[in-house]
Amino acid sequence: MKATADDTVDDSRTDGTTDRTGTPDAPPGPARPARLRDFYENPAVPVASGDARSLRQARMLAAALAGTPGATVLDIGCGDGRAAVTAAPFLTGHRVVGVDWSQDALRRAAASFAAAPGELRAVRGELTDGGLPFADGAADAVLFSEVVEHLVDPDSALDEIRRVLAPGGHLMLSTPNLAAWYNRALLLAGVQPVFSEVSLRGIHGRPGREVVGHLRLYTARALREFLTASGFDVVRVAGAPFHGVPRPLRGLDRLACAAPSAASILLVHARRRREAGSRASDGSRSA
Repeated sequence: MKATADDTVDDSRTDGTTDRTGTPDAPPGPARPARLRDFYENPAVPVASGDARSLRQARMLAAALAGTPGATVLDIGCGDGRAAVTAAPFLTGHRVVGVDWSQDALRRAAASFAAAPGELRAVRGELTDGGLPFADGAADAVLFSEVVEHLVDPDSALDEIRRVLAPGGHLMLSTPNLAAWYNRALLLAGVQPVFSEVSLRGIHGRPGREVVGHLRLYTARALREFLTASGFDVVRVAGAPFHGVPRPLRGLDRLACAAPSAASILLVHARRRREAGSRASDGSRSA
């Protein structure tokens, strides 16, 4: 998914010349983005971990909203809108709003939404630089699919998500699992874990070819503790397979989902913790 980080990366020259300090620049190589945002604006960067994850997450969300008619669901970091479109058939009667800072992503999401059933729309917003364009407690649920691993400041991101969620509101978060079953074996062999990246210009030290801009990775335990510390109560942690697993190993990858801590993808259902004196019923609010 498209991240909302805006920290810059080194944009020094790559033409082999010398900078003003007298230090030779790096030799010529692949073009690099002047800002991390530029990397995520590239439409060639993959934005999702596969339909299996989207379907499982959509079913979890539909079950969570079973007692909340006419709910408002924000898909934050919606990217091309794939997760929202997958969830739409399960969310009949609810309103889904895709949110992203990338204009390119919003154009693609709007095109996807136009052909999807249900009430879907796309708006521009970000988790930093002023926050999301929604009132406090405006949402009944937030989809946060494949975003947290891209963020420079995930603490502030969860603070903003907590702000826009109604007390007791649902957070459906998915992210790659650092402790996936194959990563445990790779680390024992001294190989960089899958999903981890040491460069925006190429994959080094591990299997795979796609660079997607992962900055942080989580285990199930770390993610649970992080969400709890950020004001959420974790309801359930589930697992999903990863479409990038080699075909001969996909059956094993599906089996690993029975033990979420070893699954390829972590799916977490959490709820915004109620403060003392907050209303007892969930209720529904509009953005």
